[in-house]
Amino acid sequence: MTKSIELRDLAIGYKNRQPVKVVAQHIDASIFSSELTCLLGANGIGKSTLLRTLSAFQPKLSGDVFIHGQEIGAYSEKALARLISVVLTERLDIKNMSVHELVALGRSPYTGFWGKLTPEDHKEIDKAISLVKITHLTHRMVHTLSDGERQKAMIAKALAQNTPVIFLDEPTAFLDFPSKVEMMQLLHRLSRETQKTIFLSTHDLELALQIADKIWLMDDRARIHVGTPEDLSLNGDLSNFFARKGILFDKDTGLFRVENDFDRQIRLVGHGQRYSMIRKALLRNRILAERNAPSYDTIEIVENRILLSIENQPQIWVDTIEELLEKMKNYY
Repeated sequence: MTKSIELRDLAIGYKNRQPVKVVAQHIDASIFSSELTCLLGANGIGKSTLLRTLSAFQPKLSGDVFIHGQEIGAYSEKALARLISVVLTERLDIKNMSVHELVALGRSPYTGFWGKLTPEDHKEIDKAISLVKITHLTHRMVHTLSDGERQKAMIAKALAQNTPVIFLDEPTAFLDFPSKVEMMQLLHRLSRETQKTIFLSTHDLELALQIADKIWLMDDRARIHVGTPEDLSLNGDLSNFFARKGILFDKDTGLFRVENDFDRQIRLVGHGQRYSMIRKALLRNRILAERNAPSYDTIEIVENRILLSIENQPQIWVDTIEELLEKMKNYY
């Protein structure tokens, strides 16, 4: 693991506006190879602006961006094309092009004016397709792919470009949850297997906190907090950053949970997964269930059944949480 990107007192924003719009400034941070680094922040906070600046698509306001020890402005366009590959979030409307042909476009920085592929180019294309594990899709037309398959093809194209740095803008944006997990795991694996620097923006907080090696948090005061998910959890940055009504960051698990208000309480006796699920379901219905709740009413977990005891009412046995909620509607 080596430092591949270093930001020194970087300021990002837009020079063509009056006054100049500063999105973030005084950024001092580093990105390392063989790590998956995720950029988190609210909508409109400036994540895309930072990615465009690091990709040289947009000029910085001030400060320095060093990539492999050289300031980004010192690279020619051709050199940058062999240094950085970018996967954008937009859905591409591609017709009459196979996956192999799409991935082959990643070799354009090496093929010259006529775009003729050499045996070495074909080797890199096949290697990229294999790394992403879409060999079975090689001859499929791109427009017939699912969103997840198309995103994998775009990542294979970036790999075929054979750059040491890959930037991705919201790579999980259009994917269902299992595909989001698969995509993040794929990127983490690629960072290890290829020793590349992989830096991405995402709104998938839970996945980033579980899978990323490093987190960059952009806050609404134009600051960036950098660290492992665990360190940002322990020092309170995550709690402070996402603190708002109804959302809590659990430092013990390193994950977020929804805080529901309650207006009734009931005593819950039991343990294990069923205890947690009953408590969750009741809280969603504004009932706080705890072992020491100040209530004469009780829910008791007895082996695989649930016993509901309401004061001055006959006891009720149920088998599912759904049945429990239905019975409690008569009293709560």
